[in-house]
Amino acid sequence: MAEDKRVYVGMHDGVCAVTSADGGKTWQQGPITPLAHAAARLTASPAAPRRAYLAAYEAGVYRTDDGGLTWDSLGSYPTDYAHSVLAHPTEADTVYVGSEPAAVFRSSDGGNTWEELSGFRAVPESDEWGFHAPTRDSHVRDLRLAPNDPNCLYAGIEVGGMVSSRDGGVSWQQLPGLDADIHCVNLSSDRPGSIYVATASAPYRSDDGGGRWELINTGLNRRYTLHIAAAPDDADLVLVTVSANARRSSPQFYRSTDGGRSWQLVAGLGEGENAEDMVVAFDWDPQAPGRVYAGADGGGLFQSEDRGVTWQQLPVRLPTVAVGALAVGSA
Repeated sequence: MAEDKRVYVGMHDGVCAVTSADGGKTWQQGPITPLAHAAARLTASPAAPRRAYLAAYEAGVYRTDDGGLTWDSLGSYPTDYAHSVLAHPTEADTVYVGSEPAAVFRSSDGGNTWEELSGFRAVPESDEWGFHAPTRDSHVRDLRLAPNDPNCLYAGIEVGGMVSSRDGGVSWQQLPGLDADIHCVNLSSDRPGSIYVATASAPYRSDDGGGRWELINTGLNRRYTLHIAAAPDDADLVLVTVSANARRSSPQFYRSTDGGRSWQLVAGLGEGENAEDMVVAFDWDPQAPGRVYAGADGGGLFQSEDRGVTWQQLPVRLPTVAVGALAVGSA
């Protein structure tokens, strides 16, 4: 029996779901819900099939309960800023959102009400957090839970470095030792102690939960690292997207099979002179770890069935501007 597939896609001006009912042979794009601001992050709920959440920068938080056909703005979210979002793996109504100025909010009722995790801003080093532009402030660019412990959270701050909590978000501590300009955080179920981080200067890896960090840029020809993710069943199999600078010029896409100690260029994907060529988001399929999906800044969607070695473009061309966020959900 063919396996249904569902990929949530956030763009610069809308969000939708792209689905397949025959295991990926054919694909259909669902209706696009317009957004007042660009999609920043998507998370599909492992505990609630057809539920997903969207962080939409300066347009707050959205939720779908019908697999992406419709999206509702969660008006009770206490601020306009939503840079990252994370669904709890077993509690269907628990969701975390990273905001600006850098703060973390949690809802235990699916986004109807919210509480700020006040211990986050109480981190002593928070006085050093900031941002490049004087009109903006530091923000939580990414949020992750440890695969083996839902009380262990990691937050990446742009610009402020990494912080973690071991008690479900009550208290937090700074994790020094890497570039402070964080773009993406990733952990693999295969080795929960390993953390991969994409920063403005290079990717990093920690194998002890963030106690020590190793620079893993050998073989990369670009320094600006936007997104990084290890396979859920193999923590040493890692994909990363890089460019020459924050304008995403001269992007490249790389693959590693040794935890980032060396990298091999993926030819034909995410490579070019312009920002629209850049792979800006990708997500491994949790039900089929050999499959991974990627979205490019120009609006293209791609799929690999061989763990990121070769890629094929999906027969869907989004009629809006640029893929910005992507998550694989339950069909």
